Amino acid sequence: MPAAALLPLAPSPPHPNQRLHLSRCGASRRGFTVHTAIAIASASAAAAAAEAPPSPSPPPSPQAQTPPSKQGGSPVLGGIANTRSWSQYYGSGFSIRVPPSFDDILEPEDYNAGMTYYGDKVKPRAYAARFASPDRNELISVVIKPSNQLKITFLEAKDITDLGTLKEASKIFVPAGAKVFSARTIKVKDEEDIRTYYFYEFGLDKQHVALMATVNSGKTYIAGATAPETKWGDDGVKLRSAAVSLSVS
Repeated sequence: MPAAALLPLAPSPPHPNQRLHLSRCGASRRGFTVHTAIAIASASAAAAAAEAPPSPSPPPSPQAQTPPSKQGGSPVLGGIANTRSWSQYYGSGFSIRVPPSFDDILEPEDYNAGMTYYGDKVKPRAYAARFASPDRNELISVVIKPSNQLKITFLEAKDITDLGTLKEASKIFVPAGAKVFSARTIKVKDEEDIRTYYFYEFGLDKQHVALMATVNSGKTYIAGATAPETKWGDDGVKLRSAAVSLSVS
């Protein structure tokens, strides 16, 4: 099950020859912007107009409105950090923001996976990206799977809704027995269209997981951030923000 692959698996220390391919860039397309509109009414008064009928009172200013960020109109998530200053990792068809001090722990064999040598069978890549906190207790992972491996179909999945509704797809992304804290559908405007993402946050085996998933060209991209439940209170916003920063192209 894809979600199980995102749980901690005792990662090894970084390989001495590995380099973290990160670059800083501008604002994320996933900035949750609050648009505030305040109407201001002005009334004119003249000292000589004491006998004139009073001008009608200006209409009250409407309250600031926060546009809904998910279906239903309620806030998307409990807490999201501004990740503009974070480094951005570019992988095969995706990018993700990486919190400061996190290390690239992708194993050397994972870098070579997916390549063929003289007709040898392609070795599947376990992770497309993998990062860990200095103490290795907090992990951020990206997994890419052919969508037809997650749901049997003869058609190429073009949108995550092809895998089912948010509730139906939870059977794919959330392990059995997990306690689900949150599930959301998030729509993000890309260059050409509006892309749909599914977000799940759940607990399993004393681990807390924030998971973001979407589909593009028959492939399912899954970003997961995990940490022990005892550390989620302090670092949950940071980890959730990393998972939500997943973007595909």
